[in-house]
Amino acid sequence: MKFGELAEYFSRLEKTSSRLAMTEILAELFKKASVDEIGEICYLSLGRLVPLYERLEFNLAEKMAIRSIGKAFGKENGEIQKLFKKVGDLGEVVESLKTKGKQSNLSVLEVYKRLEKIAKDEGQGSQERKVGGLAELLSDLDGLSGRYVVRIVVRKLRLGFSDKTMIDGLSWMKKGDKSLRDEIEKAYFVRADIGEIARRFKKKGLKELVNYGVLWGVPVMPALCQRLKTAEEMIAKMGKVAVEPKWDGTRVQIHYKAGGEIKAFTRNMDEVTHMFPELKEIEKQIEAKEVIIDSEAVGIDPNTKKLLSFQQTIVRKRKHGVEEISKKVPLKFFVFDVLYENGKSLINTALNKRRKILERLITGNGVLEVSEQIVIDDAVKLRDYHTKKLKAGLEGAVVKKWNDVYVPGRRGWSWVKFKEVAEAVGKLADTLDCVVMGFYRGKGKRAQFGIGAFLVGVRSGEKLMTVAKIGTGLSDKQWREMKKRLDGQVSVKKPKDYDVHKQLEPDVWVNPMVVVEIAADEITKSPTHSAGLALRFPRLIRFRDDKKVSQATSLSELKEIK
Repeated sequence: MKFGELAEYFSRLEKTSSRLAMTEILAELFKKASVDEIGEICYLSLGRLVPLYERLEFNLAEKMAIRSIGKAFGKENGEIQKLFKKVGDLGEVVESLKTKGKQSNLSVLEVYKRLEKIAKDEGQGSQERKVGGLAELLSDLDGLSGRYVVRIVVRKLRLGFSDKTMIDGLSWMKKGDKSLRDEIEKAYFVRADIGEIARRFKKKGLKELVNYGVLWGVPVMPALCQRLKTAEEMIAKMGKVAVEPKWDGTRVQIHYKAGGEIKAFTRNMDEVTHMFPELKEIEKQIEAKEVIIDSEAVGIDPNTKKLLSFQQTIVRKRKHGVEEISKKVPLKFFVFDVLYENGKSLINTALNKRRKILERLITGNGVLEVSEQIVIDDAVKLRDYHTKKLKAGLEGAVVKKWNDVYVPGRRGWSWVKFKEVAEAVGKLADTLDCVVMGFYRGKGKRAQFGIGAFLVGVRSGEKLMTVAKIGTGLSDKQWREMKKRLDGQVSVKKPKDYDVHKQLEPDVWVNPMVVVEIAADEITKSPTHSAGLALRFPRLIRFRDDKKVSQATSLSELKEIK
């Protein structure tokens, strides 16, 4: 396929807001694509070159891209900057500078390989080579193709869909409906590589995915917790349960291989091994050749040895100065599950058996510690345990069905988080993870921050529906932090996956990248918020840097909390 043809598909996708229409367009695209190129098309459609868990970035900021555009079209950087300021989109700038004409002759794979070369270039002089390489590529492309290539490079592609819609598109490609979605998604949750899933499915259909098992070095989508309101409900629905502490840390999936080879992934599939130098020590604690374990990393105060809060732990999430910060905020990894041992997947093994394997695998004292666990079938004992953990400064308890398998990527009744408390952070029994959609400029004292309130929403499919406009309850420090985070995500136009009533439109739209934890007193019906519900007295608890938009609270979950 020529890249120009792919660009035309991108244009069609960008112009539609209908999820069904997007699915049908993707299905048409997938039908036309060959087995050899469908994987790369999937990555490019998401604005990437590789799966989520692989670290390959272009490292070309907008200023560098402006230089590339100037070089490609023989223009001064100032002129490109002026155009960019006017239209707010470097892709549109490229398209406006290109003479209208035929599609370029470059294939999808040729463009992909040239982009890959730019991204992989490093070392002395690499920035100049990147600028030059992008300039040459833009010169060889037609305007529409250039529009999307430059957006991919500066991480602003945003066609309005995620990997979930692509899974629907794959099903639609074969069957003309979404009937194969669950089976394809099941394989994707075990190995979160949409490109590889598409290649295999295109080649041989579902039979190629049926035994698509856990693979060392490729993260498994973490199992997620559902909500139930009371201890009695939990016992009635789940029967015998394992109860564990709910640690206030960051989820880390650890892949270990004898000889010291280690990989670590967050719940977002980010590969973050370099952030955890402590993991170099775990070889002496693991009795296996190869394992994948699920854990929660929690900061430890080096003086008092007490556990630190999430906000204190999350400072470890950085690219530079890791060794230094690891001395100030050392970590303990509380291990609560094992997914794979010595070439064998354990996700279809019952929890009671996985627990025995885990206790055998992890030995001695060190940075790994098997999370404590009790097994009960009594609501009173469950509530007592939860209360005890709250008093100890933890987030309470996680309740797991004792004889159930590990369910990647789904919120089922296998795992439930206990949120029944006498005095919650807000009067609601649970907090919400909301997406910041835009902000309103500050007045009075807040004028100094440049922000006076912000709009947040929850997920409904791949749409974002508003639930609250938050303008109180933040410290000066939090206002400054919020403005700093949002400045890097400003969008000239309202993102097409936003459903916002005219009365609530913010002064500044932002791309859906910042997830925040919000507490509230209650949930009420709302005629203006697009969710149909609104949060009463909402307030910011913390930034959730460990969560992506796809992991934010859904509208159906919001209704359950209500």
